[in-house]
Amino acid sequence: MISVFEEKKVLITGGLGFIGSNLARKLVKLGAIVTIVDSLIPEYGGNLFNVQDIKDKVRINISDVRDPYSMKYLIQNQDYLFNLAGQTSHLDSMNDPHTDLEINVAAQLSILEACRKYNPQVRIVFASTRQIYGRPMYLPVDEKHPLRPVDINGINKMAGEWYHVLYYEVYDIKSTILRLTNTYGPGMRIKDARQTFLGLWFLKLLKNEHIEVWGGKQLRDFTYVDDCVDAFIAAASCDAAIGKIYNLGGDCVVNLQELAHLMIKTIGKGSIIEKEFPSERKKIDIGDYYANYDLIKNELGWRPKISLSEGIARTFTFYEKVLHYYL
Repeated sequence: MISVFEEKKVLITGGLGFIGSNLARKLVKLGAIVTIVDSLIPEYGGNLFNVQDIKDKVRINISDVRDPYSMKYLIQNQDYLFNLAGQTSHLDSMNDPHTDLEINVAAQLSILEACRKYNPQVRIVFASTRQIYGRPMYLPVDEKHPLRPVDINGINKMAGEWYHVLYYEVYDIKSTILRLTNTYGPGMRIKDARQTFLGLWFLKLLKNEHIEVWGGKQLRDFTYVDDCVDAFIAAASCDAAIGKIYNLGGDCVVNLQELAHLMIKTIGKGSIIEKEFPSERKKIDIGDYYANYDLIKNELGWRPKISLSEGIARTFTFYEKVLHYYL
């Protein structure tokens, strides 16, 4: 069966990053003509090794989404835009709020303006985050939950999201928004906790070191990257998703202590040190969080397929072979 992406031109911002590269790989398999744009700024997770196996099947453009001239050129004639470029570190956003503002707000406005002026027919899927909900008022969190971000990153991601909503409602720029939660898997940044604490946990255990568990009773859900990619594909493929906002989630809810023990059991080495939250992090921590993803399940048929235990095992297997490319 021919896919809807066969011979379609697809642009992925942040495409050398963790999720973007996995998405590019899937789109190549579906027959798409893929262009990746990434700044390769060291702090933001882009890694050429992420596309080593498909480097001859994609076009790679090293440029910054903050550059309106690049986006003017790149967006033209594209059928789909998967807009994943962004600054994800909550702590970095507090230490350097202006850079976070440039990447997560101003750059999003420039991208949408480029679409409006040079390719108003393009179909967009935007990567947002559960961080915009802030500290949950109830669990599981559905899309009707109030938006109360607790840090600069959450505020700026919320603004970037709502620019997409506005440009759909005013200019008919066809967007779908996915609110991601704790995505993990092969290709994730592991040399520090800038993308997620989980990456650093993988690295520590691979090196047979201890991992620090802060506030171990906190509840979380996790989405394996293949499931996340499937959600992007489903959102872009279905006209019913245009103008919609969807939560993603995981196959189960687990506290951080349980997660740490599962990871240690899976790899067979490492240990745990339990600590209280550092004061500078506690103020921007959201506490327990897990998502209600009924809306995307009911409307697009998406649900997580990879169990947490299987996803952890797959991720360890990947990094045991190629760890040096991610250090």
